[in-house]
Amino acid sequence: MHILITGAAGMLGGRLARSLAEAPPQGLTRLTLVDVVAPQPPAGSPVATVAAALDITDPGAVTARIAKRPDVIFHLAAVVSGEAEADFDKGYAVNFDGTRALFEAIRTLPDYTPKVIFASSIAVFGAPFPETIADDFHLTPLTSYGAQKAMGELMLADYTRRGIFDGVGLRLPTICVRPGRPNKAASGFFSNILREPLAGHEAVLPVGEDVRHWFASPRAAVGFLRHALAMDLGAIGPRRNLTLPGLSATVGEEIEALRRVAGEGAVALIRREPDPVIARIVSGWATRFDASRAEALGFTAETSFDAIVAAHVEDELGGIVGG
Repeated sequence: MHILITGAAGMLGGRLARSLAEAPPQGLTRLTLVDVVAPQPPAGSPVATVAAALDITDPGAVTARIAKRPDVIFHLAAVVSGEAEADFDKGYAVNFDGTRALFEAIRTLPDYTPKVIFASSIAVFGAPFPETIADDFHLTPLTSYGAQKAMGELMLADYTRRGIFDGVGLRLPTICVRPGRPNKAASGFFSNILREPLAGHEAVLPVGEDVRHWFASPRAAVGFLRHALAMDLGAIGPRRNLTLPGLSATVGEEIEALRRVAGEGAVALIRREPDPVIARIVSGWATRFDASRAEALGFTAETSFDAIVAAHVEDELGGIVGG
């Protein structure tokens, strides 16, 4: 089995690559990692690994890469929400045109039907919402990022229906706690207010503590992707896009989990600095989901914020809080 990961230099793509290298699924012999900059291959991998730069907005380059006929494609390459909102052209070039270029590259090859696992987002939904969002709630995104992901979902379902590939779209919760440096995602503060204080640094909170959202850890996100890899996608049926399990929690509940883990000193490192642009974007996001369809298919996530924080401390901080 040959697996290709687009966006492999990103947080989720890098974690997935390491997971596949450290615990290869049965039959994995080749791993190809691509991103706009060449990703760093996992150290000491027993799997033959190629890492290369790929501009997902260049159809010719994408076609050349897909000509290698990977059996499974994880399509994770994307411009994040805040950047897609700030840079209209870049968001559409990467998130929509890049996705279509990938799907079209697959379509041009005869006798080739790979499995495609597409990282979508809960941003495909837009207000007004019912109290709990069903898996089949209509797609009315209120951001450019959400619109781009919704179009990707529709293409994925149609290309799958026509037998071009065997696809599934995974509507990921907001991933928290994201390791590394802050990025341009509008949701980035959800991670920042935990990650930075846990490392002994100040963090900025741009919204009120009553803001509620839908979360899963990076550990759970890798689990989602690996579960999709292992499962028979035919079990999903014709509706190929799934809202994944997560935890509904407020910013205040995040802070309380931080207090329990790291104490008052860590909480004191959070500085309130309201940002109306971020507040407006976040106000259009859903807060609770009915993920029973994905759960029935075997997808799982954390059920408490304490568990999410504990996963970060264990995976990123070596079990040590405060630097």
